[in-house]
Amino acid sequence: MAVIEVRDLHKRYGDTVAVDDVSLTVEEGEIFGILGPNGAGKTTTVECIEGVRAADRGSISVLGLDPMRDRQELTRVLGAQLQEGQIPERLQVAEALELYSSFYPSPADWRSLMADLDLTSKARTRYGKLSGGQKQRLSIALALIGNPKVAILDELTTGLDPQARRDTWALIKRVRENGTTIVLVTHFMEEAERLCDRLALIDAGRVVTVDTPQGLIARVGGEKTSLEDAFIQLTRKGLS
Repeated sequence: MAVIEVRDLHKRYGDTVAVDDVSLTVEEGEIFGILGPNGAGKTTTVECIEGVRAADRGSISVLGLDPMRDRQELTRVLGAQLQEGQIPERLQVAEALELYSSFYPSPADWRSLMADLDLTSKARTRYGKLSGGQKQRLSIALALIGNPKVAILDELTTGLDPQARRDTWALIKRVRENGTTIVLVTHFMEEAERLCDRLALIDAGRVVTVDTPQGLIARVGGEKTSLEDAFIQLTRKGLS
């Protein structure tokens, strides 16, 4: 069953087309990756899905809701990790998690999330004093605090060290096992290959193709082909 359906999504900024008639479907319970280089249109696409940004044309349905028309209802069932947070500088980590959990009828245990993301020692630290990686981990916790049916995670592990990245991958797998559908925006090939059931390759605002990581590699062939090799070859072919 599809929980997200995007049809012919188009968004431009002045003379620049950021998203060029993108169509994709995300099935219930999967980790769906949106993979592409910086500037490919990944973030604009998910911001339209979240209702943060209005599309110029096209249609979007998330759990049967229109992100713009039904925004208030959507925020109760969709969690989003944005690339840039808007948390007050003086708010402490524990205060932020406790506050955000109060917005939802059945929130996750914020103390457990704090521990899972290695933030317990920073519970009384103000947001403005956190490192970039700590802010990133807090943004992930806030995206998951409402026990969302759908979570959109944009550049999930940017700024995290290798161990923190692996720990975060393990957490995301557990979240999916508990029934949350996840849209993962990334440009990290290893992250996409390890986590995603299916991937949409996006370049220059267009969907090049959608397939499993293994399916994309098989299209290119070769025993030593990597997902990065497949992405490069398929985008060249798709945009030629």
